[in-house]
Amino acid sequence: MSLLQHNRAETRRTPRSDDRRLPPDAPTIGLLAGSGRFPILFAEAARRQGLAVACVGIQYEASDELKSLCTTFDTVGVARMGRMIRTFRRRGAKQIVMAGKVTKNVIYTPWRVVQLCPDLRTIQWWHRRSRVDNRDDSLLLSVIAEFERDGMTFASALDYCPELLVKDGILTRSAPTDAERRDIEFGWVMAKEMGRLDVGQSVAVKEKATLAIEAIEGTDRCIERAGQLCRAGGWTLVKVAKPQQDMRFDVPTIGTTTIENLRKAGARVLAVEAGRTIVIDEPEVVALADRYGIAIIAVRDGFTA
Repeated sequence: MSLLQHNRAETRRTPRSDDRRLPPDAPTIGLLAGSGRFPILFAEAARRQGLAVACVGIQYEASDELKSLCTTFDTVGVARMGRMIRTFRRRGAKQIVMAGKVTKNVIYTPWRVVQLCPDLRTIQWWHRRSRVDNRDDSLLLSVIAEFERDGMTFASALDYCPELLVKDGILTRSAPTDAERRDIEFGWVMAKEMGRLDVGQSVAVKEKATLAIEAIEGTDRCIERAGQLCRAGGWTLVKVAKPQQDMRFDVPTIGTTTIENLRKAGARVLAVEAGRTIVIDEPEVVALADRYGIAIIAVRDGFTA
């Protein structure tokens, strides 16, 4: 029986109290955790489903809250892949999920070898892939391949908490205007092309003009830049999955911080891809957007009608 099949069976026949004690033979799932609430929500879901969660938290990224939610919690530096693999092996985790954000520009830290202190396994991995580009998919797929060399496999965290994926429709009380819908359809094409190139997932648009695109700096900085370039406000952010999106990692995600940043930058509309975007704490996100008069719409294939 696969872990996912076991999860579903356990969800039906076991109490959903987070305080229950797991049986000694509970199957173990590994969690490679970055920052944000996604790892926390995954750990809660896995625990409800009767799984022991062996968490390896990325140093300076993973939340301390995971310590009380996971069966084991170890902190490992982002450039110490050998230690990550050894830790998961010691904890009995053969299947692993990634969840949470890791600051991408850390690889361009001055004196990065000294600052990041990579272990031998990471240095060997980096040398083997020295002729490959460093786009997100290239990096993360090669990380997965390195773990697979030790018999470990990666699954999507969303297999365990699919309820985090947003459904179609207008989420907020306010809806995009006709002009804003045209901007969404325009921005969708731009964002999908940026995703195809593995540059980023978000594009800021006003009056069918591209204000800013997301790259290594992330969505929040893209939003900030769009606000600086469009002082009049009233613009639209379109955030989508890549056409080649691997749901095991880097799935587009929004939360209350996204809404706060949109308000500060003068945005009017947030459009996301239905069924392929994570909304963290959706009721709170929608309530905050309603408070600020920001419309949120989840669409498929770029069509808003």
